[in-house]
Amino acid sequence: MGTLTTSCSFSFSAPVWNRTRRNSCLLCGVRQTSCSFSVNSKRKMTTRLNYFNFYRFKCFSSVHNDSDGDEEESSAEPSTSTTTTAAPPEEPTAADKKSPPSSRPPTISPVGPAYNSFQVDSFKLMELLGPEKVDPADVKLIKDKLFGYSTFWVTKEEPFGDLGEGILFLGNLRGKREEVFAKLQSQLVEVTGNKYNLFMVEEPNSEGPDPRGGPRVSFGLLRKEVSEPGPTTLWQYVIALLLFLLTIGSSVELGIASQINRLPPEVVKYFTDPNAIEPPDMELLFPFVESALPLAYGVLGVLLFHEVGHFLAAFPKKVKLSIPYFIPNITLGSFGAITQFKSILPDRSTEVDISIAGPVAGAALSFSMFAVGLLLSSNPGAAGDLVQVPSMLFQGSLLLGLITRATLGYAAMHAATVSIHPLVIAGWCGLTTSAFNMLPVGCLDGGRAVQGAFGKNALIGFGLTTYTLLGLGVLGGPLSLPWGLYVLICQRTPEKPCLNDVTEVGTWRKILVSACIFLVGLTLLPVWDELAEELGIGLVTTF
Repeated sequence: MGTLTTSCSFSFSAPVWNRTRRNSCLLCGVRQTSCSFSVNSKRKMTTRLNYFNFYRFKCFSSVHNDSDGDEEESSAEPSTSTTTTAAPPEEPTAADKKSPPSSRPPTISPVGPAYNSFQVDSFKLMELLGPEKVDPADVKLIKDKLFGYSTFWVTKEEPFGDLGEGILFLGNLRGKREEVFAKLQSQLVEVTGNKYNLFMVEEPNSEGPDPRGGPRVSFGLLRKEVSEPGPTTLWQYVIALLLFLLTIGSSVELGIASQINRLPPEVVKYFTDPNAIEPPDMELLFPFVESALPLAYGVLGVLLFHEVGHFLAAFPKKVKLSIPYFIPNITLGSFGAITQFKSILPDRSTEVDISIAGPVAGAALSFSMFAVGLLLSSNPGAAGDLVQVPSMLFQGSLLLGLITRATLGYAAMHAATVSIHPLVIAGWCGLTTSAFNMLPVGCLDGGRAVQGAFGKNALIGFGLTTYTLLGLGVLGGPLSLPWGLYVLICQRTPEKPCLNDVTEVGTWRKILVSACIFLVGLTLLPVWDELAEELGIGLVTTF
């Protein structure tokens, strides 16, 4: 038994067998190393192994006697020489006289179940390619210097992290959790430098709450290079730019589609008739691009306001965010953007503030455009700027349909088409996009806000409910399926824990998140035909 090193030395002294290998070590398989062998009558073996760059390997060896099965383990002085030095011969024992010496080297196998060479090599490769683990020497130092009777008394250690690359300290808290955590964080920097991140999390499988109140806590330790997100690469910048250009194109396309009553008949027939095969001349759409720009500006403005809201909330907290990856969509202009955290969040209150700031900013601008557009739609002097849209459009949202019905009146809404200002379409699309992004599921803004306000267990319940409603088409109508696929592919994983993942957020934050989720439901809930007919939202001829 020993520790691994890039230079392995084995000393077996024998009068018969003396051999040197210079290509690879029999135990660790490291090339360009030197191994020395000499075998004695008692088959003594020594292994001296050290650390690799990232991991500590434990090496076990056993020598089987061919005579009567007796095994004897002893250690010899390690040899640092790259050549073989034969020890002086010894008198053979009785056991050696019974069995002649073997002409093959001793069998070396791990303690426990037998592993073949391929399995052993696979284990080593997985450890080399896996994340960097916590140094055991640092764990002992942290236990001696940080934890104790006045802070946190450690009783047990468990693996911590997605792949068990960290250490979770379980024990008993000896003070107010926020004060103890702040003290441990400052002492950790003094003891180990800027090397590790310390997390305060709820104790897994806890039998009960802490006697001082609140949940029992544990402290997780991870290396910074493992726990902190990596920097944005050049390819990510290129992908973000390409997605932004595609989003501009989809926003312009939405502006052109909003002028459907003005488009050439052959173009309208191609996009509305499922039996149309031959595409029309797309140059016919060029004259409508300029008139589509105001609507495109409105859609892009909502997206930019959304991202500005995130960055303004993150700046005072010194939280870094990635560049936004916009998701183009021909129905709404865009599905929003994916914005990642590029630093670890300090606490759950920060997670709620940053997550909710983007949708609130985008929704505020969207509702302003929506309200101004409705006022212009009811103004007879703005008739030349209005566009005709199907009245069935307003059945896509219970909240927005009721607001439109209250503003334009029964006569205007209870018709096949409705004359509205393009700002209404821009505001409608912006509010729908903000509502989709505030759904409490996965890594969406709504999922992050719910996780910060109510905890990860609450997010699991909200997420299952959201997936069910999207699958049934209850939320979002015809957009529920593409949005659900988008979330499953890109945003299904919940956000990682904060440094302080235990301290509860304030009551007003919980009320704000709850109110936002309630408004999201009203915005994405469609109006069924019977209710639409009674309210005068659209012209419903069949049930």
